[in-house]
Amino acid sequence: QAQFVESGGGLVQPGGSLTLSCTASGNSFRVFIMGWYRQAPGKQRELVASVTSSSGTNYADSVKGRFTISRDNAKNTAYLQMSSLRPEDTAVYFCNLPKSPRPWGQGTQVTVSS
Repeated sequence: QAQFVESGGGLVQPGGSLTLSCTASGNSFRVFIMGWYRQAPGKQRELVASVTSSSGTNYADSVKGRFTISRDNAKNTAYLQMSSLRPEDTAVYFCNLPKSPRPWGQGTQVTVSS
């Protein structure tokens, strides 16, 4: 059963950039669609980006053009490159498998503030 370890979060000024990483354990990672989610205080968790096993991508409208999702199947790792960050991007970011959800990891905090 896949488990996830997210990293790369931090404090960044508006307009700045961050790259998040998610490493999954489990042999079946590479065949699944992988997603990055976020949960802001007082809000529901939302899917912001997903990538298929063949690297096809999909994005929420709120991040389209600013975020880029990618994966390295050999490393069981997915990435989320975030640029032009806004205060409303502040949230805890998680990864998981949208079609076959596994237990959630700890996530990584992203704070966008001046």
